Amino acid sequence: MLNTRAPRLLPGSPYPLGATPDGLGVNFAVFSANATGIDLCIFDDNGRKEVARLPLPECDNEVWHGYLPDCGPGLQYGYRAHGPYSPEQGHRFNPNKLLLDPYARMLSGRLRWSDALFGYRLNAPRADLSFDRRDSAPAMPRAIVTEDTFNWSGDVRPDVPWAKTVIYECHVRGASMAREGIRPHQRGTFAALGDARFIEHLKKLGVTTLELLPVHAFVQDRFLLERGLRNYWGYSTLSFFAPEPAYLSGNSTDEIRTAVRRLHAAGIEVILDVVYNHTAGGSELGPTITLRGLDNASYFRLVPGNERYYINDTGCGNTLNVPHPRVLQLVLDSLRYWATSYRIDGFRFDLGVTLGREGTGFDPGAGFFDAILQDPVLSRLKLISEPWDLGPGGYQLGNHPPPFAEWNDQYRDGVRRFWRGDDGQRSALAARLVGSADLFNHRWRKPWASVNFVASHDGFTLEDIVSYEEKHNEANKENGNDGHSENYSANWGVEGPTDDAAIVATRGKVKRAMLATLMFSQGTPMLLGGDEFGRTQKGNNNAYCQDNELSWFDWKLHQSPEGQALSAYVSQLVRIRQRFITLQSHRFMDGDKEVVDGISQVGWFDESGNGLSPGDWENPVGRALVLRRALPAPTADDGAEAAASEVTVMFINGDDNPLPFTMPDPQLGWYCIINSARPEMPCSPFENREVLVEGKSVMLFANQTLKARHD
Repeated sequence: MLNTRAPRLLPGSPYPLGATPDGLGVNFAVFSANATGIDLCIFDDNGRKEVARLPLPECDNEVWHGYLPDCGPGLQYGYRAHGPYSPEQGHRFNPNKLLLDPYARMLSGRLRWSDALFGYRLNAPRADLSFDRRDSAPAMPRAIVTEDTFNWSGDVRPDVPWAKTVIYECHVRGASMAREGIRPHQRGTFAALGDARFIEHLKKLGVTTLELLPVHAFVQDRFLLERGLRNYWGYSTLSFFAPEPAYLSGNSTDEIRTAVRRLHAAGIEVILDVVYNHTAGGSELGPTITLRGLDNASYFRLVPGNERYYINDTGCGNTLNVPHPRVLQLVLDSLRYWATSYRIDGFRFDLGVTLGREGTGFDPGAGFFDAILQDPVLSRLKLISEPWDLGPGGYQLGNHPPPFAEWNDQYRDGVRRFWRGDDGQRSALAARLVGSADLFNHRWRKPWASVNFVASHDGFTLEDIVSYEEKHNEANKENGNDGHSENYSANWGVEGPTDDAAIVATRGKVKRAMLATLMFSQGTPMLLGGDEFGRTQKGNNNAYCQDNELSWFDWKLHQSPEGQALSAYVSQLVRIRQRFITLQSHRFMDGDKEVVDGISQVGWFDESGNGLSPGDWENPVGRALVLRRALPAPTADDGAEAAASEVTVMFINGDDNPLPFTMPDPQLGWYCIINSARPEMPCSPFENREVLVEGKSVMLFANQTLKARHD
């Protein structure tokens, strides 16, 4: 509460940034190198009426600060910044616009679109060079002063080794909006994410790590609302510290902490997809809601010599100026806050190349990477980059520094193309099966640096990969111009749903083959949430604006016999992966290094059991492949030396028809671990040299001594 009769600001401290209560009052600190003054605006308990406007009395090291006595958590506030309005020089100060604190921990209300949000007059002849004097406060959310008092006693981070990691990409809202048994006000929130049934579902699958699409507070874009659509994915960040209010069923952020703690108790890590490459403000024609109004020239990368305009390496209108020390501090403080206050286990960086851009372009030694790698908290977490952006030289797959992992789109495309039946894909698939060493085997990086996936939120679901040859994005109301045009997909006879039993059977085989490929490849497998029971987006490969049944998990599919069978199959694959070290090796395997006589760590063969020649690799219609992997078996629990080496053989038939395969020499006693064409068949000894592998399928064998030991 605030004594509104005579509020006064003391000088306070420039550190820490944000609003920090101490039991007697609140310290406010905000960075702006180019402002001439900043006002702290205090609102009543409902956040509707501005009850005080107080100039911050001090500025040290370009941080404006003041201390407000006799107030504490729950206080609602915002800022107004004074300074030059000269867009040609990059300055866009306008004290008529209420600004959100970049360090706000929680928000009250939501952004309501109004022309008053813009620093210029929308219909003025000179557009953003004009100046608008309307007060934007009625349309703006307020920041809320918070205090972290959650009791984490007993919580233990799972700290899953990278080689054991299986990621499940999921959307907080989409996971539970259509799930029965969840209280209506909790659907689409963290309360539902922490529900025991959802956690049990993840455990049954064998998932170790839950990766959530953005949970930072974000903006519902005006152009989407005007089309009757909504921002579903959340890649339009409003605040880097505050959670999205719609993901809370109540008024406390402890709901997130409770969900994380329950997931941790189940041995499941939580990774956040974070967006630090741009903000929701858009281009120079966007609204003035936070960073633009506080110090546009510092927070954003502007076109040199024409600072009215933004460098747009992100395709979203602006690019955050991460090399600036205060902007870098903002990013790192946000990451550290989520890692400590919410005990998040890692981060996936959207358009990670943008974060590594210096004056000369992308640099693996950029300040962003260096700052994280020396940080005692962040450097120990799981770090994943989306290794591209839209700027010059923006494709940097394999070029990030350790310990970053990277989304591997070449894995996605190579697996899809092979199982679709494209010519000349055998060698590409081989490279992906062994951790994409061609991309990642340098600087002592490990195979897990390749995050392997067949489907992700951005594109077709697994079901749609085998059901549609063309994207069907009509619901996005962009005349079909959005989304990738080449999806390397096939419908196997009919576009979309069908009752044709033969087509349905083929689609099922291809899905199971792709899933087996994913789980039996070196690298870190990532499963798109809902793919385990056939979730479909009806051919929409860019459902960013579909906050409805098109995107939400249809749990009725999971209850169907087909959904149950596919989920059980995925669980079976994960268990197999976790059982065999040859499928999850934390080091790149060497075809020239023998494990036992006649068996190297990696061996490649054709369907006849013969080693592949250079000509075989170049054969454009070669669709049969045998991969044998071998490693010394782990030491027994009692410390005795292992009696045998682990050898697995993976038969891959990308042809439409069954093919006879021959076991490569030397012959061992074999056990059939799984047949993707008939996953219901139990494991069994295999005494023959020849095995018939059905079309569009994978079979995995292990030496019998090892199989018995694992059992």
